[in-house]
Amino acid sequence: MALKSKIEWTESTWNPITGCSKISDGCQNCYASRLATRLQRMGNPKYVNGFKLTLHEDCLNEPYSWKKPSRIFVNSMSDLFHADVPLGYIQRIFDVMNNNSRHIFQVLTKRAERLRELAGLLNWTNNIWLGVTVENAKNKNRIDCLRNTPANIKFISFEPLIDDVGPVNLEGVDWAIIGGESGWSARPIQENWIINIKKQCEKQGTHFYFKQWGGTNKRKTGRVLLGKTWDDMPNIPNAYCTP
Repeated sequence: MALKSKIEWTESTWNPITGCSKISDGCQNCYASRLATRLQRMGNPKYVNGFKLTLHEDCLNEPYSWKKPSRIFVNSMSDLFHADVPLGYIQRIFDVMNNNSRHIFQVLTKRAERLRELAGLLNWTNNIWLGVTVENAKNKNRIDCLRNTPANIKFISFEPLIDDVGPVNLEGVDWAIIGGESGWSARPIQENWIINIKKQCEKQGTHFYFKQWGGTNKRKTGRVLLGKTWDDMPNIPNAYCTP
């Protein structure tokens, strides 16, 4: 069985890689780092290295056994385009995604420059959704890297949104996910930052998804914005995608 996820915009997770390293402002309070440390202390064999980058070849073929079509977040505990992940291993992960068209695979990265370098060496079947994280205006350059890839569905995760991103060019971007940081050290999000993105999504025809307010108790703060929840996302075929 696929590992069910509590992340609102996906259904399951697949981690043929775990561990990462911090590269930008959004990494300051990394949830994956905290979780990996906790799992290491609990004796979980997959996290014997804690949050040190680790390739898990034994997990590569897992999606073949998942018969029910699902939206699968790839490497929720790492970054597929980390500099220390060999190109050959990335291509093996893509082979699995290419061969399992009943699933939608959601790939999210902060390493947009390496993504741009390698995108032409990968097979982007229609069931692979590609996203970049943009936590503040300083990192909007990642959107240009995303836009210039062959991915069929492109999205931006404005999470954790820690500042106003200002004007955003959403040309070629299908979906925007917005969320505040959560946890004991969470940096606050402001409603006007969210509304700014929402208005630009509406103007430019990009699906808008508000994930959470976050904070120290994200269950309490919830995900209601302007009196409702916002769960818009790209159209998903009944049988999911075909290559």
